[in-house]
Amino acid sequence: MSSPPPSLQFMQRRLAVLEKRHLYRRLKTISDGTKPWLDLSGRRLLNLSSNNYLGLATHPVVASAAATPSESGGGAGASRLITGTFDLHQQLETRLARFKQAEAALLFTSGYTANIGVIPALVGPGDVVLGDELNHASLIDGCRLSRAEFLTYPHCNMAVLEEQLAQAQQSGRRRRLAVTDTVFSMDGDIAPLAEMAALCRRYDAMLFIDEAHATGCLGPGGRGLAAQLGLEEDVTVSMSTFSKALGGFGAFIVGDNLVIEYLINTARSFIFTTALPPAVIATALAALDVLEQEPDRVEQLQSLGTFFRSGLQDLGFDTLTSATHIVPVLVGESEIALAMAAALQEEGVYAVAIRPPTVPLGTARLRASVMASHTRDDLAFALDAFAKVGRRLGLLT
Repeated sequence: MSSPPPSLQFMQRRLAVLEKRHLYRRLKTISDGTKPWLDLSGRRLLNLSSNNYLGLATHPVVASAAATPSESGGGAGASRLITGTFDLHQQLETRLARFKQAEAALLFTSGYTANIGVIPALVGPGDVVLGDELNHASLIDGCRLSRAEFLTYPHCNMAVLEEQLAQAQQSGRRRRLAVTDTVFSMDGDIAPLAEMAALCRRYDAMLFIDEAHATGCLGPGGRGLAAQLGLEEDVTVSMSTFSKALGGFGAFIVGDNLVIEYLINTARSFIFTTALPPAVIATALAALDVLEQEPDRVEQLQSLGTFFRSGLQDLGFDTLTSATHIVPVLVGESEIALAMAAALQEEGVYAVAIRPPTVPLGTARLRASVMASHTRDDLAFALDAFAKVGRRLGLLT
C-alpha cells in the first residue's frame, strides 16, 4: 500500500498503536453467523458470539416474512413525518405497545439511533443525566449529546446514585434523568431496577431503560426485566431492539401517549431518518407471532444460560456477576483474551475476545452468548473446549 498523504498519516499512526496494544480489529466473513454452528473459512465452529438469543433470525416463519415481496417495495421512501408511515408501521407499533403493556410505541432504525435521539430530547443544558458506568456506548453517547450535566455512578451502586439525585434536586436542576441498561451486554448481570425506580420516584426523576438484551429473554412472555419486576409504570421510556432476541433489525421505544407524542416531535434521530423498510417490519411482526406462540423459548434460554455459566464456574473461570444468557469469562489482558479465542477456535468453538474500549482496561474477556437454539450437548462440547484451553494457557489449575 502506498504511503498516505500527510493529512491522513494520523490514521496510520493510530492503527499502529492499536495493533501494538492488541486492540486492532479486523472484519471476518462468516457463514451462518446466526445459527448455533457457523462456518468460518471452511471450518465448522460452535457459535457462542451471536445475539440471536431465541433463534428467531433463522426461524422459518420469520425468514419467510423477511423474504416476502411487499407492494410498498424495498424501502419506505421517506421519514415517518413525510410519507414514510405505512399501515405496517402503525400495525407493528400497536402490537409492540400491547406486547410491552404500554400505552404507545415508536419505531427507530436502531437501538443506537433511539438512544442518541431520545435522551437529548428528555434533557438538555441546565439538566442532569445520571448513568451506570458500564452502560452501552449508545447510552453514553446519548447522555453526552444531550449537553446536560452527565454524571456516572459505579456499576449498580444505588447509594451513589441516590447521592447524585439528592444533590441534583437540591441544586435546582430543572430535569433529572437516570439511564441504565437492564441486562449489561458485556457482564451479563442485571440492573437493580426496583431500587432505581424507587429512587427516581423519591427524587422526582425520569427513568430511561435500555432493554436490548432483556426483551425476548426475561420476564413473562419475554417482555423484559421491567415486566419481570412489575415496574412498567415506573419507567418513563423503555427501549428495545429487534436485532437480538427478536431476530431482525431496528428498535422501538414504549411509554405513555404523552411521552411518545412528545418524542415524535422532538427526537431528532426519529424526525430526520428514513422509516424502516416494509420487509423489516414484516420480520418483526412475524417474530412477535412466534414469541407469543412459543413462549417456552424464553425459559429454555435462561435454563441453558444457567447450565453453561455453572459449568464454567465449576471449572474455575471467573464469570463476574453474570445472571443471564450472557456469560463473560474474565481473563484480564487483551493479549491473553486473543490467545484464548484463537485456541478455542482450534478446539471448534467461536467465542470472540472483548477488549478495551468496549470494556475497561484490564478486564478483557471472552463473551459467550447462549441461544435457545443451542443444545446441552453443544454447551457441554464448549465446556470441554474451555477446560482444555484454560489449562493450556495456565488460566486453570
